[in-house]
Amino acid sequence: MVIQTYLAVMAGGAVGVAARMFLSNWAAIKFGESFPWGTIMVNILGCFVIGVFSGLTGPNGPLEVSPVARHAVMIGILGGFTTFSSFSLQTMALLAEGEILYAGANVVFSVVTCLLATWAGLSLVAFFNSPG
Repeated sequence: MVIQTYLAVMAGGAVGVAARMFLSNWAAIKFGESFPWGTIMVNILGCFVIGVFSGLTGPNGPLEVSPVARHAVMIGILGGFTTFSSFSLQTMALLAEGEILYAGANVVFSVVTCLLATWAGLSLVAFFNSPG
């Protein structure tokens, strides 16, 4: 069962990545590349879809889906499409549990540290690529 889950998630990831590339390319052609409309569209759509799918297939949802199928969609397809959807779902779960402080901390910590990590990576490459 474990190998089945991994294979389903990997296949879903391939679908999600292809969908992200398609939508991002379409947005770049349609709206230009001066603003990351494709990324924003992917993140919003991924968040919407994970909310709908989680609500429909969760413990109180009307649809019964196997754990493998849930993993394939939520981790595979949507994880390949956008990890922002997982972040958003986890934040909403914290809010639903009344953990407002943790939800806020998750948002602030995730956004700030991810921006800092991206800056650090770019800075490291720039340092090693600089002449002298």
